[in-house]
Amino acid sequence: MPRIPLMTEGITVTVTEESTPVSHFERIGGASSVKAAVELFYERVLADPELVDYFAEVEMSGQRRHLAQMLTVVLGGPNAYTGRDLASAHQPLNIPVAHYAKVGAHLTATLTQLGVPGDIVTDVQAVLAQVQDQVVAGGDRAGA
Repeated sequence: MPRIPLMTEGITVTVTEESTPVSHFERIGGASSVKAAVELFYERVLADPELVDYFAEVEMSGQRRHLAQMLTVVLGGPNAYTGRDLASAHQPLNIPVAHYAKVGAHLTATLTQLGVPGDIVTDVQAVLAQVQDQVVAGGDRAGA
């Protein structure tokens, strides 16, 4: 970091310029890392017999792209998300809390398996908790 000496009445003060904070997105390696996480995440979800039916008629390349865009935003990367809002996309599916929790567990396991630092995983889990009411049927938080 560059140091800038300042002179004030014969006293020299050194001020260190703060570097721009690095986003979680940058810390994990950017778009390629998000893409890898999305691929592994959907491998897990589509192998889960309790969750696979939600995706039976979903065009998965578009689904993967939307999740990558959303995860990028959650991690502090560039916002290129153009999909529907969470409630519009999920409320018609009548997702129970138990299934929402399983999806969150798969995402946590995916990030952990890929070596994502714990503080980032914790922040992603906090976002999952914040948006749960938009995804779960009727905003039901019972059992969460």
